[in-house]
Amino acid sequence: MLTLYGTAACHLCELAAELLDASGAPYREVDISESDVLFERYGLTIPVLQREDGGELNWPFDAALLGEFLAAG
Repeated sequence: MLTLYGTAACHLCELAAELLDASGAPYREVDISESDVLFERYGLTIPVLQREDGGELNWPFDAALLGEFLAAG
């Protein structure tokens, strides 16, 4: 399971979710605005995609980079 960190008002986060939907990879969305810790960590870099092994992919990414990231996990 992947985690997509973002916020509800983030257009780039919506684009990242669309790429994930197209890839068919299962993921959950976490709104960083609900956690001071997450907001401090990711506030300037969202959207951020995280694998279960802790690997992270920061925006910008496209379908090719997403595929590489998923294959590496």
